[in-house]
Amino acid sequence: MADKAAPVIRLRDVTKSYGVGSAKTPVLRGVSFDVNPGELIALVGQSGSGKSTLLNIIGGLDTCDAGEVEVLGLDTRKATDAARAKMRNESIGFVFQAFNLLDHLTVLDNVTLPASFTPDAKDLETRGREALRRVGLADLAKRRPGELSGGQKQRVAIARALFGNPKLLLCDEPTGNLDSQTGKEVIDFFRELNAKDGVTLVIVTHERRVSSVAQRVIAMKDGMLVETTDEALAAGGGPA
Repeated sequence: MADKAAPVIRLRDVTKSYGVGSAKTPVLRGVSFDVNPGELIALVGQSGSGKSTLLNIIGGLDTCDAGEVEVLGLDTRKATDAARAKMRNESIGFVFQAFNLLDHLTVLDNVTLPASFTPDAKDLETRGREALRRVGLADLAKRRPGELSGGQKQRVAIARALFGNPKLLLCDEPTGNLDSQTGKEVIDFFRELNAKDGVTLVIVTHERRVSSVAQRVIAMKDGMLVETTDEALAAGGGPA
């Protein structure tokens, strides 16, 4: 029998606080779970539950105070800044609620922007156009973000996240600035990306329309995991 594939994400007793002394505020309190290859995970919880902080720690944008964090085989607590940056640039895609596009750049240049951190990257235009094709925006390559709808901007942000063919996609409220129909289209795209390409996704959300398509829902409250029952999801379904 073949060995079970190693988890893409492995967290054990992860803690994180902000501030110092009497002003120190715990944000994560002993979080432990695994995410396996090819899973689509929804991470839910009310504002302040710690879900965005946890996503940043998984993505190597922040570090925890204690515990074990292993992502794509890298022990991020012990890794150097350079090693974490390499993992982010080569293996992880990020999608945020605010799109984070640069208005003075074309859509294509926004998509290929990650290559600025990899000076020897090749075939940028071809790869950028392919990423845009995957999100259905191949014909908008020369436009600028100010000419796009909110849904198109988020698709450009997704194309940018896919530019490096990441193994892991981390999304923080990716439908938060979208209307219902456009949000549904983005959700359907994530589901297709997961099913057809096998990309592992972790999506921070407070929307049931996102968690309803997830293979597994992880609910957080006050920096801890709670049982993912309907009651827990209802408790975690408030504004993010």
